[in-house]
Amino acid sequence: MNMKTLYKGFTLIDGNGGQVQENSYFIVEDKRISKIGKVDELQNIEGIEIVDLSGKYVMPGLINSHVHITLEPVGDPFGLINSESHAKTTIRAVANLKKHLYSGTTFFRDLGAPAGLDFALRDAVNEGLIEGPQFLAAGKCITMTGGHGWSIGREADGVDELRKAAREQLKAGADLLKIMATGGVTTPGVEPGSPQLSMEEMKAAVEEAHKAGKKTASHAQGTQGIKNAILAGIDSIEHGIYLDDEAIELMIKNDVYLVPTLVAPYFIVEYGTEAGIPQYAVDKAKAVMDTHRESFAKAYKAGVKIAMGTDAGTPFNFHDGAPHELILMVKSGMSPMDAIVSSTKGSADCLGILDDYGTLESGKFADFLVLDDNPLDNLDTLFNINSVYKLGKKVI
Repeated sequence: MNMKTLYKGFTLIDGNGGQVQENSYFIVEDKRISKIGKVDELQNIEGIEIVDLSGKYVMPGLINSHVHITLEPVGDPFGLINSESHAKTTIRAVANLKKHLYSGTTFFRDLGAPAGLDFALRDAVNEGLIEGPQFLAAGKCITMTGGHGWSIGREADGVDELRKAAREQLKAGADLLKIMATGGVTTPGVEPGSPQLSMEEMKAAVEEAHKAGKKTASHAQGTQGIKNAILAGIDSIEHGIYLDDEAIELMIKNDVYLVPTLVAPYFIVEYGTEAGIPQYAVDKAKAVMDTHRESFAKAYKAGVKIAMGTDAGTPFNFHDGAPHELILMVKSGMSPMDAIVSSTKGSADCLGILDDYGTLESGKFADFLVLDDNPLDNLDTLFNINSVYKLGKKVI
């Protein structure tokens, strides 16, 4: 039977960035919003289940553009994942999925997991076998021999090998490709600022993804590597720690998203070696943290498109911690409304799912959060969500 539910009386933040709309309603029918408007326009509501949300605030579910669902946010996540069985890793990931959903993330993008575990988890969520947000999965990240993330990635060198590595991930079921343009903080012996895969190598992988109608994301921290990735045709730059004016201009010109992940180095510095984080990771995070926030502020002011991502799974970067990223973005100069838009509509656009997700509009899936306070005045309310709805069903 086709159930209709009317939610009414709330203040709506629809994800588009416009004015909040008081005394709003929407009707949810078969997982989607069928009608939306102001309560005083309501007519013919006999036979509809009614949920009164007077005094509450409603916004779209958060969409996290950068997650590692199989990584456990301990001091040394890579040490752990490389020392335990795939079965144990999968069990951890099932628990992590629930943490995302219950804390208000209703969709995300997984950017790198070993052995196709992310594909199996994605399919299990879609089949209703396990509870969690729906997500897009990249499979193994593609990196140069010994490059950042090599221990859970697919190492490849030269244009032909990159093309083959890309085709392998697509064949295995990847929704997008993750390509490593530079070194990173959590891999020993590599420098975050140094370029790794060349522009020509990355271009081959990007071509394969685009031929298959799939997007690409690049771990890119150093300036030259960022430019190499943009010139290779990448769709989103992850981290973007050392952005100069030319890189920012290139991002705007080529319509490339920035997924800042400001919380990733922040928590490494915050917890430090005493929490079991390797010394090399702490040293590198300390070296990049301030520049990272300055680069983000500069890109935001210049008009670069921003999508929220946390890099959840890196040290003490918890799977229920997405609101920390919004707070850091606001502390770095973003308006609260833009932080919400980047975490809903911006992420949905970056992921290529905006037709169905990211804003609360007629025809879209009913993924939404009910909040006790106005998040525009108090982002901390996102740490204490009243209720989460996924595909029209109340989760908590």
